[in-house]
Amino acid sequence: MMSETFMAYIYCAVIVGVIGFQVALILGAPWGRVTQGGQVDGPLPVSGRVFAAVSIFILLGLALAVLSADGKWPNWPSWTGWVALAINIVVMVLNWITRSAAERKLWAPITTVMVLLVVAVVWL
Repeated sequence: MMSETFMAYIYCAVIVGVIGFQVALILGAPWGRVTQGGQVDGPLPVSGRVFAAVSIFILLGLALAVLSADGKWPNWPSWTGWVALAINIVVMVLNWITRSAAERKLWAPITTVMVLLVVAVVWL
C-alpha cells in the first residue's frame, strides 16, 4: 500500500501540472474551451488570465496544506488539509457538472484523482 507521504507528493506533482496549465493560459494558450466554464474559444481574455493567475496562488496553498496535513513543511495546522479537501471536492463537482463537455472530459477525472489523493492524506 502506498504511504500518505507518497500520496501527498503525487498530489503536489499534479498541482505543478495544473499550475503549468494556468501559466500557459496566462501566456495565451488557446485552451479557453477546457477551462473556466468553456465559454471562450481560443485564448482567454484578460479577466480570464487574471483568474488563472489568482488560481496559481490558491493551488500553491492547497499543495502546502496537503503537505502540512502529512506533517511536512510548512507545518500549518492539520485543519488546513481538511479545507484543501473541501475545496478540491467543490472543484471536482463543478468540473463534473460543467456544461462544457471538453472541460468535463479533461478536468473531471483529474480533479477526482486529486480528491482521492487528498482523502488518502487527511483521512488515513
